[in-house]
Formats: sequence, structure tokens, C-alpha cells
Amino acid sequence: MKLFVRPVDFTRVHTLVYHLPEGPSVSLPPEGIEEFLEMELNNGHICDTSDIDGVIHLFPKGNA
Repeated sequence: MKLFVRPVDFTRVHTLVYHLPEGPSVSLPPEGIEEFLEMELNNGHICDTSDIDGVIHLFPKGNA
């Protein structure tokens, strides 16, 4: 159960870093990723550092 869920402001996002379960990560542009991100939030965790460096880190379930 998530008590505090803050919406992601994509106006500051330059890169989405998807951390794969076996350790490597993939950098993706944020365009068109909003729907995918909403789906993945139910199955993992997000670290929003867009205020600092314009990056969102997505950790799928099993890698969070």
C-alpha cells in the first residue's frame, strides 16, 4: 500500500533510467513514457530526482 504518491512532473524530466532486475540499466527519453510509467508504478518503485538533475529512476518489482 502506498500512502504518499506524488505525481511526476515531466516538464523537468530529461531522462528515464530503467534499472533491470539483473543489474544493468537502460536510459530512455521521457516522450510518450507517461502511460508506461503509470503501469510500472504498481509493480515497482520510482526515484524522482528530476528537481536535481532531470532524471527519474524506475526500479521494477524484484529490483527495488
